[in-house]
Amino acid sequence: MKKIVVSILAIILTFSSFGWGATGHRIVGLIAERHLTKKARKNIEQVLGYETLAEVSNYMDFIKSDATYRYMSPWHYATIPDGNTYAAVGTPEEGDVIVTLQRLMSELESKTFTDRDEAFALKCLVHLIGDIHQPLHVGNGEDRGGNDIKLDYFWKSSNLHRVWDSEMIDGQKYSYTEYADWIDHPTGEQLTNWSSLNVLDWANESKEVRAQCYETMPEDKKLSYRYDYENIDLLNQRLLQAGIRLANVLNEIYG
Repeated sequence: MKKIVVSILAIILTFSSFGWGATGHRIVGLIAERHLTKKARKNIEQVLGYETLAEVSNYMDFIKSDATYRYMSPWHYATIPDGNTYAAVGTPEEGDVIVTLQRLMSELESKTFTDRDEAFALKCLVHLIGDIHQPLHVGNGEDRGGNDIKLDYFWKSSNLHRVWDSEMIDGQKYSYTEYADWIDHPTGEQLTNWSSLNVLDWANESKEVRAQCYETMPEDKKLSYRYDYENIDLLNQRLLQAGIRLANVLNEIYG
């Protein structure tokens, strides 16, 4: 009985740390594909074979079902409390999304890998660049990235993290290709402003914008059309930024 309880708790904790849902990660992967150079695309195809960036984008969530990879669960997020800095808080011993992305970028450059091979590292990179742009994946350290904020979303029980991970995205009723078509129109100014390859910059952006996730939430915690209206532009911007930056990183490494 004890083993069953432990297993259930492990499953709950694992699923509570998902980044963008399946649709969101595929959107990020597809946008990145569209902004690759020809050389980068060719070199990535040699690593991934017939799989696209969109198709491998959910791999890190998929392998969570295997206990072998449970040690990677903390790599999907980071914690930077309000009014604090990452340097002051320090990196947890088990790692987080910030140091993991820095390591993966370095390993893909050097072709020396800690975990398995180049394809595995590339799949992890694709997923985690998506995760770090989800505002609640850089948590405040108080509510597990919004997982503890219980609420109703369109009259169904949910939590704040899930709303941002998947429910607002899936609520638009687009396929991931249609969604990418909708938002993949960056201006030249945006491409310039989003050109940083500094992982900590991306994390600090999520830290700064996550306040909006909470501040636009009504007191009765019943979220529906108004909450979507006030937040969909931010959500779409973070998806687009993730896709553009993933392409920038891959063009740097493979282009």
